[in-house]
Amino acid sequence: MAENERFWRDRPTLITGATGLLGSWLTRSLASAGADVVCLVRDWVPKSELVRSRTIECVNVVRGDIRDRDLIERTLAEYEIDTVFHLAAQTIVGIANRNPLSTFESNIQGTWNVLESCRRSPAVKSIVVASSDKAYGDQDRLPYAEETPLEGRHPYDVSKSCTDLIAQAYGKTYGLPVAVTRCGNFYGGGDLNWNRIVPGTIRSILRAERPVIRSDGKFVRDYFYVEDGAAAYMLLAERLTEDRSLSGTAFNFSNELQITVLDLVGQILEKMNSSLAPDVRNEASNEIRHQYLSAQRARDVLGWSPLFTLEQGLDRTVGWYRDFLK
Repeated sequence: MAENERFWRDRPTLITGATGLLGSWLTRSLASAGADVVCLVRDWVPKSELVRSRTIECVNVVRGDIRDRDLIERTLAEYEIDTVFHLAAQTIVGIANRNPLSTFESNIQGTWNVLESCRRSPAVKSIVVASSDKAYGDQDRLPYAEETPLEGRHPYDVSKSCTDLIAQAYGKTYGLPVAVTRCGNFYGGGDLNWNRIVPGTIRSILRAERPVIRSDGKFVRDYFYVEDGAAAYMLLAERLTEDRSLSGTAFNFSNELQITVLDLVGQILEKMNSSLAPDVRNEASNEIRHQYLSAQRARDVLGWSPLFTLEQGLDRTVGWYRDFLK
C-alpha cells in the first residue's frame, strides 16, 4: 500500500463514468491514495456512492458528455492529465436491447472520443479502458481467455466488442499507452440499478418481498466484487506506466467462479436469514447463458490476485444496503 500511495500521490487522473458503481469506488480509492482526481460527470446522481461517501468533495468535477470530444481534449489539457480511466458507458443489457443507438453512441463513439483526445495529449502516460466479458459473445469453449475472439451479437455485447477493438487499435497502431480490462458482472454497495440481481435481491428481501429473477435462474455468470475491480484497475494503470510493451493488451479479471443466478440469490437469502422463495419469471432475451473468465494472464503478467472471496464481497455488499435502505 505504501508503494501504491507513492505512485498515485498528486498524480493528475481523469475518470469517466465516476458516478457509476465501479467509478465511485475507483474514485474513492484514488482519492485515498492521494491522486489529483478529475471526474467527468454527465448526470448528477445524488444517491451514488461518489456523492454519498462525500468523495465528490475531494475531487475536481467537469460536467459534460463523453460524446463531446472538444470537452475531453480541454479537460486533458487544462488539468494536465497523466492517467485516464475510461469507464463511462451505458451498461444495462435491457436498455441496449430497447434503445441500441444511444448505447452505441455512448459506448463506441465515447470510446473513440476519449482515445483520440488522449492521442492528441502528450502528457497522458496510461489509459485503462473498460471492456467486459460480454465482448466475447456466446462461446462454446470456456473459460474465456484473452485470445478468445470478440464476437458480440446483441447490442450491448457488440458495443463492448467495438470498445475493446478500438482500444486495441489505438495501442497497436499509434503506440498509445492503453490497456483493456474485461471483467465479469460487478456487484457491491452503491449499485443503484435495481434490475440487477444483487441489489434487486437485497432490496426485495429487506422489504420482505420475493426477489425477482428475470431469467430461468440457470444462467451462469462471473461475479466480481467492486473493490477488487478498483484495485485491479489501479494496478493495471501502474504497470502500464512502467511498461509500455503492455500497450494494446487486454486483461481478464475474475474470481474464476461459475455461479448460477439461482445459486447467487440462494446465498444472499441465506446470508440475510430469509425464507422467501425467488420469483422466477423466465423473461430474459438476447442474453448469453454461460460465461466465466480465466484470469491467468493477470496473475502471470501483473502479479494480480483478488482481495475478496465471493462470500466476503457479499457480506460487505449486504451490509452496505442494510445501511443505505434502513
